[in-house]
Amino acid sequence: MARQPLLQRIASIASLADRKRRQLFEFVAASPVAVGRDEAAFALGVPRSTASFHLDRLVQDGLLAVEFLKPPGKAGPGSGRPAKMYRKAASEVGAFVPDRNYDLAGELMAAAIEQSAATGRQVGDSLQDVARSAGMARSAGSARFDGFLAAEGYGPEPDGDGGYILTNCPFHRLADGHPSVVCAMNGAFLAGAASGCGEPEDRVVGNNAPGQCCARIRATNQPE
Repeated sequence: MARQPLLQRIASIASLADRKRRQLFEFVAASPVAVGRDEAAFALGVPRSTASFHLDRLVQDGLLAVEFLKPPGKAGPGSGRPAKMYRKAASEVGAFVPDRNYDLAGELMAAAIEQSAATGRQVGDSLQDVARSAGMARSAGSARFDGFLAAEGYGPEPDGDGGYILTNCPFHRLADGHPSVVCAMNGAFLAGAASGCGEPEDRVVGNNAPGQCCARIRATNQPE
């Protein structure tokens, strides 16, 4: 599943700065069952229209989800239309500035450990396999490689020679402490992503420029 753009994720979190909206989110999130607008309005002591506005905004921001249910004890013909109900969204919304993707790193490492335990392969080898496969899967259907890189938080910028420098590292803190492991994982992920976008995997090469990602994207006709 593609990540939301960074600005959209920031806006979603920022919407909770509104006190009433935050209270409504906390009320719905704490409920073991879906909550209706009337129930939420009564619990917070606000007009139904106010509760409805804020609840729908929370849905728009990806923090709540909607389902339509018949009231308890009512079913069959003549029981009325299903009511609009709200529950906590199954997905999570998080944002780092600059953009980071530590969730992806955690998923890749956990999958690599599982694969290593099941096959007896070295964890490092499994991590590169898992990362490459993930890159291919996540980039499948992307129209352009640079568009995929931007969506994943790499901040691609043309290098003037037909390639790209990657101005941001989505795994910065991890790469800073464990460069050999994380940079190998990152390179495999990018190689898989290149393949998924129909690009040669050898466009992904190492990069030692300070303040940039440990990889860059060379032009197709540029030597490594």
